[in-house]
Amino acid sequence: MAESPLQLVSEIGTELLQLTRFNKSVFLKLLKQAASVLSEIEQPATPETSRKQKALKELENATKPLRKSILKHGLIQKNDKDVRLFVVICVSEIFRILAPEPPFEDKYLREVFEVIVGIFKELGDITCPFFSRRVKILETVARCKCFVIMLDIDCNDLVLEMFNNFFSIVSERHQPGLVSDILSIMVHTLNEEPSLQLLEVVLQNLVRQEKGAPSAASQLAVTVIQSCAEKLQPFVCGFLTSCFLDRDATLSELRELYHEIMFKIFQCAPQMLLAVIPNLIQELSIDQVDIRIKALSLIAKLFALPKNGVAERYRDLFVEFLKRFSDKSPEVRMKALQCAKAYYLANPFGAESHEVLSALESRLLDFDDKVRTEAVIIACDLAKSNLKFPPDLIFNVTERLRDKRITVRKKALQKLLEVYQDYCRKCYEGRMTICDPYEEIPCKVMMLCYDKDCKEFRSQNVERILLEELFPILDIEERTRHWVHLFSLFEPLHMKALNSILSQKQRLRTEMRLYLSLRKKEKEKSPEETQKRIKSLFTKMSASFVDSFKAEECFQRLNKLKDNNIFNALDELLDELTIENAKATRVKLLKLVGEKHPDFDFLQLLSSKCMYIFDSDHVRCIVDGLSSNKFRDKQLEASVNLLLAIVSMFPLLLRGSEEKFLKLLKGNDMVNDKLIEVLAKAGSHISLKFSDIYPLLEGLCLEGTRVQSKSAVSAISSLSGTSQQLVFSNLCKRLVESLHRGWKIPTVLQSLGCIAQYSVSTFETQDEDITPYIYKNIIQVELLDDLASFNQTCQSDASCDLKIFGLKTLVKSFLPHRGSHVKRKIDELLNVLSKMLPRADTSDDLLLCESIRLAAAKSVLRLSRRWDLHISPEVFSSTISVVKDLSASARKSYLHKTYKLLKAHLLPSRYACAFAFAASDCPKDMRDDVSNYMEKFIKQYSIEARIRQNSAAQGVSITDYPAYVVVFLIHVLAHDKNFLLENFQDEGKIAKFFCPLFSILKALVNACIVDGDMDLVKDAILYLFCIFRAIKRAEDAVDAQKTPNLHVLANIGIAIVNELNHNGMPSSRAPGLILLPSSLYQISVARKSEEVSLKLFPQVSFEQSFVERVVHIFKSNFSLTARNFFPKRSQRRQVDSTKPAITYSEMDMVVGKQHDLPTFSAMESKNKHVRKETSARCNQKMVHSSTAHVTSGLLNKCFTAEECKNGAINSSALILEKGLLSSCDSVAMESITESQVSSQNNEIRADSLKENVELYSSIPAEPSKYSTAKFKDPCSSKTSYDSREVQLLCLDSEDCETIGGDSLSERVRDVLLQEDSKTIHLRNGNLKKWVDTFGEPAGQEQKTSSKQECGKFSGRTVPLAVKGKRGRKTLEEMSVSEVINLNDDVGLRRSQRQKVKAAAMV
Repeated sequence: MAESPLQLVSEIGTELLQLTRFNKSVFLKLLKQAASVLSEIEQPATPETSRKQKALKELENATKPLRKSILKHGLIQKNDKDVRLFVVICVSEIFRILAPEPPFEDKYLREVFEVIVGIFKELGDITCPFFSRRVKILETVARCKCFVIMLDIDCNDLVLEMFNNFFSIVSERHQPGLVSDILSIMVHTLNEEPSLQLLEVVLQNLVRQEKGAPSAASQLAVTVIQSCAEKLQPFVCGFLTSCFLDRDATLSELRELYHEIMFKIFQCAPQMLLAVIPNLIQELSIDQVDIRIKALSLIAKLFALPKNGVAERYRDLFVEFLKRFSDKSPEVRMKALQCAKAYYLANPFGAESHEVLSALESRLLDFDDKVRTEAVIIACDLAKSNLKFPPDLIFNVTERLRDKRITVRKKALQKLLEVYQDYCRKCYEGRMTICDPYEEIPCKVMMLCYDKDCKEFRSQNVERILLEELFPILDIEERTRHWVHLFSLFEPLHMKALNSILSQKQRLRTEMRLYLSLRKKEKEKSPEETQKRIKSLFTKMSASFVDSFKAEECFQRLNKLKDNNIFNALDELLDELTIENAKATRVKLLKLVGEKHPDFDFLQLLSSKCMYIFDSDHVRCIVDGLSSNKFRDKQLEASVNLLLAIVSMFPLLLRGSEEKFLKLLKGNDMVNDKLIEVLAKAGSHISLKFSDIYPLLEGLCLEGTRVQSKSAVSAISSLSGTSQQLVFSNLCKRLVESLHRGWKIPTVLQSLGCIAQYSVSTFETQDEDITPYIYKNIIQVELLDDLASFNQTCQSDASCDLKIFGLKTLVKSFLPHRGSHVKRKIDELLNVLSKMLPRADTSDDLLLCESIRLAAAKSVLRLSRRWDLHISPEVFSSTISVVKDLSASARKSYLHKTYKLLKAHLLPSRYACAFAFAASDCPKDMRDDVSNYMEKFIKQYSIEARIRQNSAAQGVSITDYPAYVVVFLIHVLAHDKNFLLENFQDEGKIAKFFCPLFSILKALVNACIVDGDMDLVKDAILYLFCIFRAIKRAEDAVDAQKTPNLHVLANIGIAIVNELNHNGMPSSRAPGLILLPSSLYQISVARKSEEVSLKLFPQVSFEQSFVERVVHIFKSNFSLTARNFFPKRSQRRQVDSTKPAITYSEMDMVVGKQHDLPTFSAMESKNKHVRKETSARCNQKMVHSSTAHVTSGLLNKCFTAEECKNGAINSSALILEKGLLSSCDSVAMESITESQVSSQNNEIRADSLKENVELYSSIPAEPSKYSTAKFKDPCSSKTSYDSREVQLLCLDSEDCETIGGDSLSERVRDVLLQEDSKTIHLRNGNLKKWVDTFGEPAGQEQKTSSKQECGKFSGRTVPLAVKGKRGRKTLEEMSVSEVINLNDDVGLRRSQRQKVKAAAMV
């Protein structure tokens, strides 16, 4: 019979007990047998207590020998691992069998548990052969819960060690059962006796990370906390509260991680932190930035937890969090933004999401640029994450593209492009629909073209963005759909930016084609000339790059390449009409070059710029969409506008779509207007039968709208080719018939006017049937009379509209395209305009009269471009004065038109006087616009004049500067019917009347307008003084009785400028001659011009008190002080203190002092004395020089410093120059090109030179820079021009010095007297290349006197100071042979004495 397990265990124990010496093999063998037998023994399962106790007693007796032997032989202390392992196995089994009673006495239990805990530490080695036996020990200990005994015997250190061992050995490789046993031991231990030490061990492992991921120990800690949450909560709260209270004390590393601990606990057992969360509210408002940042970091993590409801459950915490968006620390605000991102990503539709987004939106306007940048980044990231992101927030993000910080703008551009690409992908996938806020992104990107402070935002880079970065990889139809929609959002500035980008690309492509063509023909032509043209092309093409200087160098290196395959590839790239084909060609080109080529990056960029932004596929998609009615409402109009924008720049792109376009043109009335314009733009570049389209175009010319007829005529011109003359002739006849029959008069008038611009000869053939009819039956009829014959459905303003339409037709007939020559006289039209411009005192409908006046004024503006010589002073005065009594809307329209033409240099600058009149009497809502127009005009023209002055070889005339406008303004004011000094008793009337003069003077000397450029301000002040001085010595050429008015205004101007120039601005340059238009001013031939003026107008006595009164009024009403007009000292440019200041204190009207103005009679007395001294001195020093200066003989005067102080600098020579100037501001150098000068038969003649003298004035500071060679040729000349003589009054300026400044050096002044008048001839054949100011050949012939003869002029040429502009040939550029020497015909002879006396009188 077999022995029972109890007997075997007892026998094995007895055998072990009998051993006297330790033998490992024997002991190990017996221990293995004991462990095996013990595993088979179970506790008694009987429910009876007595029987159970008896059975336990038997178990205790059976295991007693084994237990004694373990203690006797000290097997627990043995170092041998195998022995110790099986001892622990036996002990654990005995614990199980005898539970709940401990198998050993308390004094031995500690040693037993030490061994067991040590065995737990070896559980980490899963490769050990005994790993399963160790797992069995753990399982046995966990089942019998014997570890609780360690708490009873105060073995807390062993418990702590056991916990550490468990956390150190636990691994993902362990079986779930093992981890479950560990967890059971730990949980039961904590539930039995929780302690802060054990909690700290758990918390340390809770925040433990392994390579960024939670470790197995951390996961075990989470499970322990979840299982013991109730028992551990007091300890957790106590621990965290102590961390909050003693955050500054460095007690342990664990305490520094209390925010992380809170987050981990909140993830697994948030209920444990109810009492701790309020401490976070305190931390958010504490006065320590790092603490607030840490608190926000914790809150960000809490918010990121899905479905946690932190904001809802802890409302106070959420409110305090929102306050951190306005924290005083930028770092805290940035951290709050990151918290907002975490919250929104976790709860995009939460109740508090709108509050978070509102706080985020507010930080887009933060005063710290880093915060704004972070707000942009987060807003864009959120937009990509949520399809239903608020569009208003995206719109506000796009506004950061206009941020004052470049870094913010750059980041905003980068993130918004990412958002737009993501949006396009979602639209393509059908997850989103096209919407305005996202389509605004490209619109705002294009506005970056106006950003001047950052090269990354210039049009050169925006072009690359539109081509390469705006859209993700999408098919052409989808991209076109987006372009059409965003085009519907375009405003004028967007269109201007896009046109700028497209025109820049067009220029580059055109210049690149020309370069490649020149390169191919380089051997055929002169190498030097070809290289010169190539260099010029490189300079132009370089402007399309951000770094133009570097680009030009790259172009030069590119030109040296010998591989023609590269240039052939470039040529092929330019020929590609689709982007896809162009990309393939570009890849081929770059592969040919190779990445190692030093200019690979440049060629990569160049090839990109040679590609289209819009290609023929875009055009095809638009035409297809229009044909199939895919576009509706705003998109319909936008699609046509997009098509027009593309074809206007690249008409070739319409090729391939002609057939569909023609069908669309014939069948779509809604967009017919713009489609006709598209046809006009692309007409000469597409394959279309003219006979197929002409009936439609002819019908539009006869019966369409005015807009349609205009586009139709343009389309006929571009499509008709060589048969244009015949086509227009037949069409014009039909139009004349319709005109006389009264059919569609507005349309017919429009068509006739447009034909006149395209075919002058056709219009002039029918002129006798057109112009008289318009004058008689349209313009000269009374309002609302005799109109029934025209249109029975006319409205009340039909007569007014017809007059305007008729006027426009006549104006167009005198403004042909392409510089065609007009033979008809313009006098009749100008006469009609002169009658339309004045305001009617009585009228039944003032609004209608105003419309006609406005149209007349605009007509004069347009005509002045080429017919300014024919515009009389009266018409000019009426034109600019019309702004004073127009309604607000009409005035705004007129001023905008004026500024637009001035900005484009399509209008003589004298018309800027209109801004001065508007500024004196305009509503408050228009005041800013008027001021803006005037300031922009002054700034633009001042800077351009300075640039020309620095680059021109012969210098720049005073007439190039905006200050010259004053010459015309004063004349208009002098002829004002309200100019009666005796009526100026009311200060209000004085202020109102002289306000135009003051307004423009104030603007001219305002340094802020020219960006603080004090050199420009000094020039303006100097020129103003010289202009006023010259006007005071001239007479009114229109009405001599107005001369005193001119002098009054000149002296008032002097006084005002002196007040504005209170500090005396120094200057180093002064003009040698002051040019006044002879149509307005003339030289006084009387000896005492002032006395004559008083006799002519005796009731006007120019007294000091009146000037003082005017200046006083403006000082009191307009804060007339120098500090309002000049920048602060730190803003001024450095000025040489040795340079004399510009004041008028030394001139004959001493107004530099505070209103110390002498009376007119005193002035006259003083002037007489000065004249006597001057005349005597001149007679004594006069020398007749035989070697005259090349610019002709001139009168020279010199004054000593003492004479300057005594006011001796009072008079100078007056020169009547009948030069090449019109009555406007166009100077001698510009008059021919500004006028209607014919490209043939051009001659200039000068008759009867009255005086030919030159002033060699003292140069104040830099004589070498401002020699007489820099000024205009003072020869008096007269230009016969369309039966009209144009003269220029030329007065010399005087040198001015500040009192106490450097004295003028005494020089001997020679008087060179010329007895003979000279006539200038220009050879007819050498003027064929002349074109007008706007790049068109001039339209009028200059008539030359048949009596003039070519003569000799002592072997000298006259260097006419004619300014050359782009696209025209100037007199300076002519060879010597082109200027025929002056003849000896005498126009007016005087004795030498008479000429000197005449000069002295002036």
